[in-house]
Amino acid sequence: MTEDIEELFLEENEDENKLYEHFSITVDKGQSLLRIDKFLMVRIENATRNKIKQAADNGNILVNKEAVKSNYKVKPGDFIQIMLETPPRENEVLAEDIPLNIVYEDDQVVVIDKEPGMVVHPGHGNYRGTLVNALKFHFDNLPSISDQMERPGLVHRIDKDTSGLLVIAKTEIAMTSLAEQFANHTTDRLYNALVWGVLAENEGTIIGNIGRHERNRMQMAVYEDGTQGKHAVTHYKVLEHFSYVTLVECKLETGRTHQIRAHFKHIGHTLFNDERYGGDRILKGTTFNKYKQFVDNCFKVCPRQALHARTLSFDHPTTGERMSFESPLPADIVEIVERWRNYSINSVHATLPEDPIDRNQKELKS
Repeated sequence: MTEDIEELFLEENEDENKLYEHFSITVDKGQSLLRIDKFLMVRIENATRNKIKQAADNGNILVNKEAVKSNYKVKPGDFIQIMLETPPRENEVLAEDIPLNIVYEDDQVVVIDKEPGMVVHPGHGNYRGTLVNALKFHFDNLPSISDQMERPGLVHRIDKDTSGLLVIAKTEIAMTSLAEQFANHTTDRLYNALVWGVLAENEGTIIGNIGRHERNRMQMAVYEDGTQGKHAVTHYKVLEHFSYVTLVECKLETGRTHQIRAHFKHIGHTLFNDERYGGDRILKGTTFNKYKQFVDNCFKVCPRQALHARTLSFDHPTTGERMSFESPLPADIVEIVERWRNYSINSVHATLPEDPIDRNQKELKS
């Protein structure tokens, strides 16, 4: 069994073309302008100009989250990161007594409803408090994919700040079966997301290759011409729209890193409060102070991207029975949806000319 991130670690898996932070430096306030290669040679032990130049040429030196060349001149307050493809030496993954929200368990599988803010597996800077640390405490001898020994039980994952359902394999039989199901796209998962803007159609499909962003290496980008990245398809359906945001349901035909987040940004509907993709600022709406305060309060209520893995279906590894699970929207997303619903009803902006979604819904009812 080989690991294809698209197949085995579907949707939002940050490990495809993963870059690991090896060093991070905040430039002192008194620093004079200096080429970054010279600056790093002094700051990093055993660094050479050639190594620094190679890292910069590969887009692996970021200043304020954007790739720079070796002749970039550092300024006071710059935040520098050295990102490399090889992970730094990891500490032993320790078992930790972290509570888990287990919605189903038998001798083959465990289904977990993950809280937002929990990292799924250890990595540089996150060796404690992850789902894997918790799994090692609660379960013995979980299997691993052959080259993913530090991730016992995992056959897929969701992002740190995404909430929702995950299935964990408890046996080798379950690991093999579930991995094949994800690879063959026979599992079903639906996501709910709150996105900026009013979508023009009630249903649609977003198609576009997804690959690492050329400038911002912490983001994924969509390449419609197919010259970069991997083929990706997202189907969506509008559940409810408000004045300046829309609640959607997403079904993935493929599973790429940050697929939902990158695809919706690409079509101009970035996820609400998605900091990495720019959704943590007002992208649609007015300049009124009351509106700005309203949005800021929503950001505080839901301090992460509004994305939830709501349903999960798969065939049981030994019985073949179709297993289906659903996780209700978490409280933070429920509250901001209700706030936007009330805002839309009460706002004078609700009386603006009829938008495409309203028109389509009326046509469907007639």
